[in-house]
Amino acid sequence: MLSSLLLSAGLALMGAGIGAGIVAIGAGLGIGRIGGQAMESIARQPEAAGKVQTAMLIIAALIEVVSLFAVVVCLLIALNAGGLTF
Repeated sequence: MLSSLLLSAGLALMGAGIGAGIVAIGAGLGIGRIGGQAMESIARQPEAAGKVQTAMLIIAALIEVVSLFAVVVCLLIALNAGGLTF
């Protein structure tokens, strides 16, 4: 009984950690791709630099919000598995 409970808590902690890592990698790749494509777009059309930069910043902020939400969910799963509840 106790070993089964500890195993499930350990798996939940491991899953939360892996999930948070995947979220961080995905957000980094997404923002890097946005930045690279924006720089390429500005190089092709320098007169549209303001519009491209504004759109790039808005999309990067949205990616950051989604990734922060996902990391918070992983943290809540880890805390709940460790026995701490809110």
